[in-house]
Amino acid sequence: MTPLAWVISLPVRAYRVVLSPYIGHSCRFQPTCSAYAMEALEKHGGIKGTYLTVHRLLRCHPWGSSGIDNVPD
Repeated sequence: MTPLAWVISLPVRAYRVVLSPYIGHSCRFQPTCSAYAMEALEKHGGIKGTYLTVHRLLRCHPWGSSGIDNVPD
């Protein structure tokens, strides 16, 4: 993981430890959005990984899609 991606992943890691256990498992997609974010940052670095994560989060709403949505290669 690039240094920029590592810094950007810190809020995701904090969310997974602090908030996720209390919110529950209600993600519309597989893998979950936080797992998707970590994988996108590892595969594509800070800038493109952040873009992919934000794009995924914007699709997560009541009228959005659901199902399996893996990080593109």
